[in-house]
Amino acid sequence: MTRILPGVFAMAAIVVASNILVQFLLLDGLLTWGAFSYPLAFLVTDIMNRVYGAASARRVILAGFVVGILCSLIGSQIMLQGDGFEYAAVPFRVAIGSATAFLVAQLLDVAVFNRLRDGSWWRAPLVSTLISSTVDTVIFFSIAFSATLGGYFSDAVNGEINWAWGDVPFLNSFGDAPLWVSLAVADWGVKLAIALLALVPFRIMVGRMLQKSAE
Repeated sequence: MTRILPGVFAMAAIVVASNILVQFLLLDGLLTWGAFSYPLAFLVTDIMNRVYGAASARRVILAGFVVGILCSLIGSQIMLQGDGFEYAAVPFRVAIGSATAFLVAQLLDVAVFNRLRDGSWWRAPLVSTLISSTVDTVIFFSIAFSATLGGYFSDAVNGEINWAWGDVPFLNSFGDAPLWVSLAVADWGVKLAIALLALVPFRIMVGRMLQKSAE
C-alpha cells in the first residue's frame, strides 16, 4: 500500500483542485479551469497501472472517488448568491453525475489499458484515456445537465441546473443548441488534447519509476 501513496495523494490533489477550479470560468463560461486539471486523473491512473498493476490503480481510483464524494458533500452545503437567489455550490445532479462518471470512466480506463498494455508504450495510455474520457464526458453531462433525464429528478433538483437547458450559439459560434451540449463538447475537446500531451509525462515518469523499482 505504501508504494502507491504518491498516486493516492496525486489523485486526491487533482480531485480537490478540480472541484475548486471548476468555479472559475473561461471563454464566456464555455470552459472552467477545472477542465484542464481533471483529465490529469487519467494520467495518474495510467501511471499506477503501468508501474504497479491494475489492482493498485483501482485502489488509487477508489481513494479519488471517496475524496470526490467528500468534496461534493462539502460543496452541497456551501450556498452562493447570484441573480437575486441562493444556490448550492455543488447541485445534487452535478454531484451524482461527477461521482458516477469518475468511477465508471476510471475503471474503464484500467480495463482498456490492460487489454492493450503489451503493445507499443503509447497505445495503452492513449487509447484507454481517449475512450474513458469520452465516456466520462457523456455520463457526467447527461446526468448533471441533460433535460432528457430531468424527469428522473424533482423540480427542485432540476431548478438548480435548468440554466443549462437554454439554447445558445453552439460553442459560442454556430447555430443554437442547449448550453450544456456546448459545455460538454468543449470539455471533451480539452480532455482529448490533454490525453495527447500527457503521453510525454507518462513516458518520463513511468521510465523513472520503473528504473527506481529495479535498483
